[in-house]
Amino acid sequence: MHNNDPQHRLRDGLIALLRALPILGKMLRFSLHLTRPHFSAGVVGVVLNGEGRLLLVKHAFHIERPWGLPGGWVDRGEDPVESLQRELIEEVGVKVDVVSPLLIQRAPGLAPHLDIAYLCRARNDVDQLSLELLDYRWVELSKEKELPPFHQAALHAATTLLETY
Repeated sequence: MHNNDPQHRLRDGLIALLRALPILGKMLRFSLHLTRPHFSAGVVGVVLNGEGRLLLVKHAFHIERPWGLPGGWVDRGEDPVESLQRELIEEVGVKVDVVSPLLIQRAPGLAPHLDIAYLCRARNDVDQLSLELLDYRWVELSKEKELPPFHQAALHAATTLLETY
């Protein structure tokens, strides 16, 4: 059924124009790119080993709360899962299987930033520490309380998810 009202005719005309001149579609996407908000993103892993213990790392540059989940920045054009896998290899030498997304939150503050947490299974133990890290430890999943708020929320989400299995 075809609706002949002015809005539908306008839409159909725009579609026909975009099909005839694909460069217009590229220009539209570019203008949207310039006018839409741009976000940075960070990823962290709730990394569990074969014994169900959680990997925590001590960050050299996080003065107030140095202990937290391992992770890092998502590079431009990079998939967040690939970012997390790359960061874990670079920072602690751990290869992981990413099991499930856990949590996505907009970080507080002025800059638009998203934090993304994933549940992961470690394939190997820590075999290095990058210069960004001072130490690491494997702990019981439910015992950590002095972590940054997003890390605490990610642990809560992981615990809830694991309880459903």
